[in-house]
Amino acid sequence: QVQLVESGGGMVQAGGSLRLSCALSGRTFSSICMGWFRQAPGKEREFVASISRSGGSTYYADSAKGRFIISRDNAKNTVYLQMNSLKPEDTATYYCAASRTGPGSSVRGYDFWGQGTQVTVSS
Repeated sequence: QVQLVESGGGMVQAGGSLRLSCALSGRTFSSICMGWFRQAPGKEREFVASISRSGGSTYYADSAKGRFIISRDNAKNTVYLQMNSLKPEDTATYYCAASRTGPGSSVRGYDFWGQGTQVTVSS
C-alpha cells in the first residue's frame, strides 16, 4: 500500500521561506515521478511543480518559477519543495502526489496522494 506523508507546513510572513517534505512508502521511490499541488479554499487543486524519476528534469507552474525548487532524494524516499519569497497568495493546502506515468501537471495523471499540509503566508 502506497503512503505519502507530507510535513513542513506552517505559518510564515510574506517574503519568508518554508521547505515541505514528502516521504513515500510502499513502492520503489526511484520508479515513480513526484509532484506538488496546492488547493486554496474555494479553488481547484492546481499544479505547483513536478520532478522526474531520476530528478534530472523538473517542471514548474508559472507562479512557482524562480521562487520554488523541487528536489528528491531517492535514498531517503523523499521529495522536497523549497519555497522562497512566499506571498500571501501562496496560502493553501499543499499536497504531494506520485505518478506511475510521468511528471505531468494534471491532477488526473497522479495515482497516489498525501493528506496535505497547510501553508499560510501573512502579509
